[in-house]
Amino acid sequence: MVAVVAVIFAAGVFTGILNGTKMTEAIAKSVIDLIPPEHGRLLPAFTALISIPMTFFVSNDAFYFGVVPILAKAAEVYGIGPEIIARASLMGQPVHQLSPLVAANYVLMGVAAVDFGRHQRFTFKWALLLCFVMMITCAVLGAIPFW
Repeated sequence: MVAVVAVIFAAGVFTGILNGTKMTEAIAKSVIDLIPPEHGRLLPAFTALISIPMTFFVSNDAFYFGVVPILAKAAEVYGIGPEIIARASLMGQPVHQLSPLVAANYVLMGVAAVDFGRHQRFTFKWALLLCFVMMITCAVLGAIPFW
């Protein structure tokens, strides 16, 4: 419990520092400068796609408290609300659950007597497919405008 509370406080401090020193705005401006204006409307699709590898290779805290606020700030320029970027950032969660950064996986693999590498190799294709099914469903329902 102490570790979870410490992470939440640290994330709040980190977010406060980024916002208070205007680093979020500066980094968002750099991101905006990289995006051609005609492709700005594709920022939700970009966010959804990068959430797949980012949530696998970096911790949730780093992605959701470091990267997503910058993308949300950049999306404001194109008239895209932060809630849309937040929804898009969740599309990589099925693959994240296979990450070696998820401690519960080690417990589950130990209890089930399953090799973690074999589990990842078998499950990855299904998790990736689920990510794309989620993206298509969100696009069809209008929860995330991908075009």
